[in-house]
Amino acid sequence: MVVSFFFLPWQKFTLAGTTDNPCQIRHDPPPTEDDIKFILNEVKNYLSPDVQVRRGDVVSAWCGIRPLVTDPNAKNTQSIARNHVIEVSDNNLVTIAGGKWTTYRSMAKDAVDAAVETCDLKPKNDSLTDGMLLEGAHGWTSTAFIRLVQDFGLETDVAMHLSDTYGNKAVEVAQMANLTGKRWPVVGTRLVEDFPYIEAEVSYAIKEYACTAIDVMARRTRLAFLNTQAAEEALPRIVEIMAKELGWNKAQQQHEYERAMAYLNVEMGNQCKASLMQLPDNFTEGERKKYTARFHTLDKDKKGYITPIDLRKYLEHHGEHMSEDQLREMLNEVDCNKNGRLELDEFLQLMCAVKSGAWANIRLETVLSIGERKAIPTDRSGGGV
Repeated sequence: MVVSFFFLPWQKFTLAGTTDNPCQIRHDPPPTEDDIKFILNEVKNYLSPDVQVRRGDVVSAWCGIRPLVTDPNAKNTQSIARNHVIEVSDNNLVTIAGGKWTTYRSMAKDAVDAAVETCDLKPKNDSLTDGMLLEGAHGWTSTAFIRLVQDFGLETDVAMHLSDTYGNKAVEVAQMANLTGKRWPVVGTRLVEDFPYIEAEVSYAIKEYACTAIDVMARRTRLAFLNTQAAEEALPRIVEIMAKELGWNKAQQQHEYERAMAYLNVEMGNQCKASLMQLPDNFTEGERKKYTARFHTLDKDKKGYITPIDLRKYLEHHGEHMSEDQLREMLNEVDCNKNGRLELDEFLQLMCAVKSGAWANIRLETVLSIGERKAIPTDRSGGGV
């Protein structure tokens, strides 16, 4: 396994990687649990000992197939080129092979330069790609988001995201944003909580020829790459907006939803996460009794499984409230077989995964802790009557 290790801050998350292995060519290459574990093990060598990155802290994982070519002009004909290679045939056919998408402009420049030289072309100017501004960059400044906040009533983090992503085209996205009905923000309904992506971006993506839910979820926004659970929660609304604008019938909507879910499961690593529910049971007898009792505090009817209705009753008993959508999302987060309920065996496997650090920041676990909080004694809280 060849490794070139890096940490990259991106979209308020951290990318860590990478591995480099031979693989079979396929259209949808999946990340493997072994790759994820290898990267997590390497992470330990670069961080302070008091910082532990758990498997549960990995919220998305992906991989790609990189073409490696043999340079026909190299002295060692067995050597593999990790960048691109240009070959000119006897009849002046210019071929470029290898490379990667992050260097596409450099590849284009080298290919065109080779064609100019080989065919003795007379271009009007040298390559202009270095320093060439992309669409949206003209007149953009790092403080442009302030005008979006002032002129449209967008939340600051949303305005910063739109400005950084679309440049001077962010105004067009803001103009497409619907009213929220709130005092603040005035416009800009989020696709999912805690992320700055708004519904208007789906409409704008369609304007820029996005054709599928995956286009929006993964390529126009980066939600799938940042957090697969958040992407799954946003997916129904993405499909709904696209269906309205593109005229999808119910069958097409279901197809798009299922295709996007398959993408999250295979290419974004969700199937690896599901495999963590098969960890060996390492509970003590006392822990098993504790977690079984926790399960039965939710399953009052002794059905053998938990539903969103059980969660709602439990929260109401403790004076808490969540919307039906939030309850379904909470259960869906841990419902690996996607049957709309959580059986006792699944629940114990989940607690086992949480205990080991394989899963982390699980909302259901936080909800269960509500009933176990101890009241603060009055003599410790400033008195009382």
